Amino acid sequence: MTDSIIIIPTYNEIENIERIVRKVFSYDENFHMLIVDDNSPDGTGNKVKELQATFPDALHLLEREGKSGLGTAYKAGFDWCLNRSYDYIFEMDADFSHNPDDLIRLYNACVENNAALAIGSRYCKGGKVKNWPLMRILMSYFASIYVRSILFIGIKDTTAGFKCYHRKALEKVRYHNIPFKGYAFQICMKYGVKKHGFNIVEVPITFIDRQRGTSKMSTGIFKEAFFGVWKMRKMKL
Repeated sequence: MTDSIIIIPTYNEIENIERIVRKVFSYDENFHMLIVDDNSPDGTGNKVKELQATFPDALHLLEREGKSGLGTAYKAGFDWCLNRSYDYIFEMDADFSHNPDDLIRLYNACVENNAALAIGSRYCKGGKVKNWPLMRILMSYFASIYVRSILFIGIKDTTAGFKCYHRKALEKVRYHNIPFKGYAFQICMKYGVKKHGFNIVEVPITFIDRQRGTSKMSTGIFKEAFFGVWKMRKMKL
């Protein structure tokens, strides 16, 4: 049995899912994986079921009826993991924008710093972004400045989605109170961990834009985050 599990939400990731699963299970470190699939019409869930024959004890699948958003996928994933004996619960994308090689770095950052949250950060010292157009880099960078100016959370990469939580943080933060479905959910979770006084560390990573598949970013997701930050200050987290 392992103390670590990686949650990967998926919707139409057939071009990436087998590669990411096999990559994670190629390491000496013993990670489990939970794929939360929103009934992908491209067969992502079916591919995971095929792979479970190869990794029967380590690869898990949580299927949902339809596309319900990133935030609700993570809520379902957190519930599933907390009902098991995992101590370290990761968030990671399926598209290799988050390098699986960094998983052990996030794990070690939590252990060595007694942290409840380790963030794979693009904007702390040593962090980088590759293959994004300049305008998107600037939007993302200044979005984090905007969030910090409102929430005063002192985190460089406030929208980061590559993270490792210790279960004590997820047991404390009232994540079911968070109404957001997109990147605002990621911001609000960090804010909740910070509000409860837990130690948070940022680990520099190189973020590489997806090479296969389609991004899920939309104008609606951006607006939700932009206006949602103000609502977070009054939430019971």
